[in-house]
Amino acid sequence: MKPTSWLESLNCAIEGILWAAKGEKHVRYHLVAALAVVFMALFFKISALEFFLLVLAAVIVIFAELVNTAIEAVVDLVTEDYHELAKRAKDVAAGAVLVTSVGAVILGYLVLSGHIFPLFHSEPTFGEEPQGTIPVGALLIVLILVILIKSHYNRGTPLRGGVPSGHAAVAFSIAVSTFLFGKSFLLGMMVLLLAVLVSQSRLLMKIHSPREVFLGALLGSVVTLLAYLLFT
Repeated sequence: MKPTSWLESLNCAIEGILWAAKGEKHVRYHLVAALAVVFMALFFKISALEFFLLVLAAVIVIFAELVNTAIEAVVDLVTEDYHELAKRAKDVAAGAVLVTSVGAVILGYLVLSGHIFPLFHSEPTFGEEPQGTIPVGALLIVLILVILIKSHYNRGTPLRGGVPSGHAAVAFSIAVSTFLFGKSFLLGMMVLLLAVLVSQSRLLMKIHSPREVFLGALLGSVVTLLAYLLFT
């Protein structure tokens, strides 16, 4: 029945949040993460702007998870049988949670890194550039390009096949960043070996062709190298 008063609407909203937290473990995970973030914010005595940004990020992630839970409930109400559109609705809703979560993690790093790591001098502020922005930014660019290229060619299935290999692109982006950003040549060689093994696994499992793996490795390497050349 439709609520007839503001108080009844509020009770329905609270009941919905409690139901989602009780029935969905991911909602509980995000609530615990938000609790940890607020605790760290109070512990480090961050500025009002930083606190506002952290709270906003946590609220957006929880909001996305609640919407995802609602969509799953509606889909399950409509049909209990497998349907491609039902799968698409659930996958896209889960993708929205993933995007907001990644954004919240990046924002949390930007705000809290200056308070946690002793790499920063004087008073840590949100305006300071934290360590690692170029490798993280390059990796995000690589991921976005992989998604755009895969959607353009429309080959294979998500996480399996298609041009280029996303695993190879990410692995080689991290390897190049380790060489350029790190201080140990040996560590860079070890990470490069790991990237080669990740790429080889895509071939052994017959998920990608050699051409797709090579293009992924080339994309990750070139984009990351250009990011360092342009922004360092």
